[in-house]
Amino acid sequence: MSEFPWTTASATGVGSHPGTDHLETLRVVFGEVPDLPYLPELPARGVGADMIGRTASLLVELPVEVRPSGWRFTDRPGRDLRRAREHLARDLDGLEEVAQGYEGPLKIQVCGPWTLAATIELRHGDRTLADPGAVRDLADSLAEGLAAHVAAVRARVPGAQVLVQLDEPGLPGALAGTVPTASGFGRLAAVEAPVAAERLRAVVPSDAFTLVHCCAPDVPFGVLREAGVGGVSLDAGLLRRRDEDAIGEAIERGTALFLGVVPGTDARLQDIGVVAKPAVDLWNRLSFAPSRLAEQVVLTPSCGLAGASPAYARSALAKCREAVRVLREDPEEE
Repeated sequence: MSEFPWTTASATGVGSHPGTDHLETLRVVFGEVPDLPYLPELPARGVGADMIGRTASLLVELPVEVRPSGWRFTDRPGRDLRRAREHLARDLDGLEEVAQGYEGPLKIQVCGPWTLAATIELRHGDRTLADPGAVRDLADSLAEGLAAHVAAVRARVPGAQVLVQLDEPGLPGALAGTVPTASGFGRLAAVEAPVAAERLRAVVPSDAFTLVHCCAPDVPFGVLREAGVGGVSLDAGLLRRRDEDAIGEAIERGTALFLGVVPGTDARLQDIGVVAKPAVDLWNRLSFAPSRLAEQVVLTPSCGLAGASPAYARSALAKCREAVRVLREDPEEE
């Protein structure tokens, strides 16, 4: 029996999907990755269905709107925020319908505080990341809204064991000081690692397994460890040998690895041995017990599937589900 919320040899998706039919997409997810399904996101539906707008709809007492430059905080709720909340409400209705009677792990995804702060602008112009006090308020608001969202998911699917994925593609840039100012002519000051960990930790729910997805180079494993997350989701194609010491330390501490092993956009899918090879080879190089590989590693596409065709999105999930069986075997025999 795995010590993690999912069964041994599980696969899942990152979050986003193509198309606009949320019911059909939910059926695909529950059909193709039944051991670890998730609440998919469909950004093609428009304003408020994107990663930023969807998460901003959860914020408490921090309304947002869309400007030509993107999402911005505003004084009062308006049409854009209402659309975002309506999208999410329909998704929860669909989840309740499709997942009726389901018992087991169920993943939800929200944008993390640092990516939100690097994207949403303050009322008067610059990005939230430029104001440490505003970042603190954003993280606190997100924590409160996320707790309510988790409770809403549990109410819709009483048999679910909810996992929370915080999407943080912008975190490495915030730490490196490469996030541009709103004008684009400068760069915002780098965030110190302890501060980054503190704000992340404030958002992590105390009653749900939480992982951070970061489909960017230089995943900050130390920050994620200090934030107290239980898993890290990343693109296997972006890993470098210099990352492996940090990955090994994370695995040794019990951190789960959600490893992206098939492309997120249409491509020829390899056979299951080739798909599973990055996970098997990494585990061998790090010299961990083969018996733990299928428990601690979950296979996923490399990133969200919003840019793929619907047929490919289904096939990518199916390939991950099939390939994860290879992890049950002794890697040394591969």
